[in-house]
Amino acid sequence: MNTKLILRIAKSLLLARWKQTLVAAIGVTFSITMFIALLSFMAGLNDLLDGLMLNRTAHIRLYNDIKPSIHQPVNISSEFKGSYNFIQSIKSSSSRNEIYNSGAIMQALKTDNRVKGVAPKITAQVFFNDGAIDITGIVSGIDAKAESRLFYFSDYVVAGNSLDIMNVSNSVILGKALADKLMANIGDAVHVTTIKQERFSLKVVGFFQSGIQELDKVQSYASISTTQKILGKPSNYITDIQIKLSDINLAPSIAKEYAQLFQTDAEDIQTANAQFETGSFVRTLISYAVGITLLIVAGFGIYNILNMMIYEKMDSIAILKATGFSGIDVIRIFIVIALSIGMFGGLLGLLFGFLMSFTIDQIPFVTASLPTIKTYPINYNPVFYIIGFTFSLATTYVAGWAPARKASKIDPVIIIRGK
Repeated sequence: MNTKLILRIAKSLLLARWKQTLVAAIGVTFSITMFIALLSFMAGLNDLLDGLMLNRTAHIRLYNDIKPSIHQPVNISSEFKGSYNFIQSIKSSSSRNEIYNSGAIMQALKTDNRVKGVAPKITAQVFFNDGAIDITGIVSGIDAKAESRLFYFSDYVVAGNSLDIMNVSNSVILGKALADKLMANIGDAVHVTTIKQERFSLKVVGFFQSGIQELDKVQSYASISTTQKILGKPSNYITDIQIKLSDINLAPSIAKEYAQLFQTDAEDIQTANAQFETGSFVRTLISYAVGITLLIVAGFGIYNILNMMIYEKMDSIAILKATGFSGIDVIRIFIVIALSIGMFGGLLGLLFGFLMSFTIDQIPFVTASLPTIKTYPINYNPVFYIIGFTFSLATTYVAGWAPARKASKIDPVIIIRGK
């Protein structure tokens, strides 16, 4: 049968019941609009949370963990060889926190083409002295340039310059909540006491705000050399080596490789943030579930409208079949009707979904804990639009298939005789 003729007949049936057609198209449009807006917002929210946590976390962290020695004297003794020894209350060994031969390890990592960058770090537990009160805190010794390049450190420095800890001797960048506790301003001097009761004075050159309040109450940053001075350690003292990979998915396997190669403990980002990734996955899953449910509901609307159209147009269908149209031709006519509704509603849905996402993106989002965020987060990923349009066509095709088959089975003799 002539394709143009089928399209003309489908167009005539659509226009004959244009109000019902418009209602069905509006249902698809609304579903796609909400699908796009919901996914864009949830993906933007996930990107925001990833930025707060995952972008600030090394893909692989090399360190020496404090743990009991696996070689206990009773197991080494020949007297108890071959016996099962049960040992309780084992104390941690006196191994040092520093990474042995850290310079050579970092040099080897930089030659690995799987590694995007390496940043050394020192963690020092201290007490910030506020008059007669000691506030527990942590000074992280970092390479500010490497941290900014790999882990976006400078983006979270809300006052001052992140590089000042390298340019100004004995300086520190305080967490904003910690600075509020100490009532410290930029240019002030704060005093810290180490766990060995050694006192040290640091100049405040900036404030840091991660968006995690509990972290900002204890966290501060200084240069590697300043932190080594605080701890009274030599210039080769490093407690952590942070590694950023070109492919984050390789982190678990590469972490095991590095742990064996460099004889250190290694923690990958998937292990360190397992529950965080689970939360992101669940939020995305819920977004897709809600969006697909909306499309299915719209599909039922199209199904009902096509069913009503068949009942109202039985005589027209009978005449078509009596004049030589086959059952397949009738199916094609109603599938074209369904797909036309899906395509028209889907394209409008993509447009309105983008406009709604853009509108949300302009709404101010002001919170003290996230100073770098000015509006609600939106992700304009083209994949969402492709998925939405594909689902609109698939849903309307499935919704139109059953009514189309029903129309194709109409016996023209019975209909015409009844008339």
